[in-house]
This record gives sequence, C-alpha cells and structure tokens, in this order.
Amino acid sequence: MLTLSRHVLPAVLAVLLLSATACNSGSAAGSPPGFQPDVVTTDPGGGTESPEPSVAVPRPGPPGAVDARAVLTAFKGRGMVGHLEALQRIADDNGGNRASGTSGYEESARYVEEQLRAAGYNPVRQTFTFEQDRRNRNQAESFNILAETGGSAANTVVVGGHLDSVEDGPGINDNGSGVAAILETAKWMKKNGITPVNRVVFAFWGAEENDLDGSRHYVDELSKTEKDQTSAYLNVDMAASPNGIRSFHDGDGSDFGDAGPSGSDGIENVFERYFTENALPAETTAFEGGDSDYDAFLQAGIPAGGLFSGDSESKTDAQAQAYGGTPGRDLDPCYHEACDTLSNIDSALLQEMSGALAYVTAAYALAPRN
Repeated sequence: MLTLSRHVLPAVLAVLLLSATACNSGSAAGSPPGFQPDVVTTDPGGGTESPEPSVAVPRPGPPGAVDARAVLTAFKGRGMVGHLEALQRIADDNGGNRASGTSGYEESARYVEEQLRAAGYNPVRQTFTFEQDRRNRNQAESFNILAETGGSAANTVVVGGHLDSVEDGPGINDNGSGVAAILETAKWMKKNGITPVNRVVFAFWGAEENDLDGSRHYVDELSKTEKDQTSAYLNVDMAASPNGIRSFHDGDGSDFGDAGPSGSDGIENVFERYFTENALPAETTAFEGGDSDYDAFLQAGIPAGGLFSGDSESKTDAQAQAYGGTPGRDLDPCYHEACDTLSNIDSALLQEMSGALAYVTAAYALAPRN
C-alpha cells in the first residue's frame, strides 16, 4: 500500500456533513433490548448507490447501522496499547521479532488465543506450509488463527490482519496495531452483547510478510459456495503510523481507477460514513496488487475494503494540514525496521482507526439479510 490519494476530506466539510446527519436511537436486529450505545438510523443521503453484486450481499445501513460517534468514544477507552505492550515484550524475549516460523510468532499466537478465549471465543489454528527461503525453496510451516461468531454463514464477514512481523523488527505498527484493532473489536462486540445476524470470522494471518501466504491459504481452502457466501473482507494493515494518516480503500475505483469486486464500494461508503460522522479528515488509498492480505480476496471476487495509516510514503503538505505531523517525512519512518517498536505508534490514531474497524464490522454483522 504505497499509493495514497491526494484528495483529503477537509475537516470543515466533515463538520458540515456531520451536522446534516440525522441520528435516531433504536434497537437493531440481533441486539439485546435496551442496547443503546451502538445502534442508530442514519441519513440515507450520505453515500452513492452501489451496483448490485453477483451474490446476495447484506447492505449495512441505513437500517441496522451503528452510531459512529458512540463507537469512537468507546474505543478511546479500550486496551489496544496494552496488546502492543504484550507484543513488544514477546519480541524482546524472542530475538527482536515475531516472524512466522519463529518462537516469537508462536508466543504472539498464544497471546492472541488467550485473549480470544477470555472474551468467549473458540479460536482455532489453520496450518499451512510456505516457501520460507525462496532461493533454496525451503518449506516451513505456519498457521492462521480464526475465531467465529454466531450468525448466518450465508453472509459471512471476514475481519483480518497479519500477526507476523518482518525478521528485522518487532512489527508493533506493522502489524501489531492491526492485531490490536481486531482483538478489541472482537472483545467489544462480546462485551456489548452484540449478536451478529451475519457470521463474523476474526482472522489473524501468518506469513504475510513472506508472500501473503496465510490469507492466500484461507481463500484457497474455501469452496465456491463459501466464497460466494463471503459478503465482505475487512483488512487492517498498519493503523498507528507515527506520522500517519487515516485512509480506507477505494472500493469503487473513483479515485484510483481500480475498483474492487462488486460490493467493495459499499464497504468504502461505510468507512467514509464513520469518519464523516466523527468529523475526522480521511482519504482513500488504492488496492495495490500483492501488497496486503486483501489481495487473495480480491482475486477470488470477494468484496473487500479496509484501513491503512501509511508506510514509506512521504507526508504531503495537504496531509500535514489535515492530520498534523511533519510534511516531507515518511508516514512510518520505521517501516520494516528494527525501530518499529512501542515508541513508533500514534495511540490516538490507533483509537480512531480501531473504532472505524469496529463500526464497519458491526454494521455488516447486524445488516439485514437479503
């Protein structure tokens, strides 16, 4: 994900759009009686109409949409940084990294599994082999971690990010930040008693830094029916870049000319709604082939979208004006370096991006079935 849109939603426009959004509290399908913090009805005029997908895809919102402002408030008090502290300790104790096939990856996986079990999930490992040394074609084994909610498998929502780091560093922003966002989204849904209408699969991919091997294996193992029943893939890969931005993928191709599969435009619209309703400047980013775990889903025709806070791209003057930070400096100066440590994150940005992931996840989980 190296190319970023130069079109930034100005804060003043976001404020105007926010003031025009009507929010009426209500109770969504799948929510317990009296469940107030998460469910509202929003103005249907906020997004463009998406073309019809080739398979039935639940349309999240306005019916069953969640309150973006309430979600952001909730995530300002959640424990993403605590997960990053744990992953940093694991890397420190295991040679400075958490790469697939190492003891650091195994300990990272055990930590994720413990967190999921404590929240009431039943995580499972999906093993696969990958070519660890391409020159010598040495095979190694790794695994994904998958945890499912209840709900209809006919409209499955997969929420994923890679668990492994590069060999050169602990990978706290890339992609400990994504791991933390997914964990807290899963825990938040359980804590708030959100009962999905549509099944959610929380996925922590292995060997992304090698060649996107874990997510590719997951998609390859899906039958045609299971692919058709996957209504959305939500990816998070770097969500706390220290000189970062708020960006979500250009699902309809209107900014970069390369749209995702039909239904990806709807995912883009829901992410945009979260940032607009919270008066947070945001922009789109292109899908880059072979760059992150969304790739296998796109290739399989599955609607996709997600979040990205930036890597080795330099921050523009316009981005510095919109988000703060230093123009001309890399969005993440420690991208794929040993200095990608706990000191290499923007905790406020992580809160905002984690809230965005939770908002869109819940919107799709609670969307009425077609």
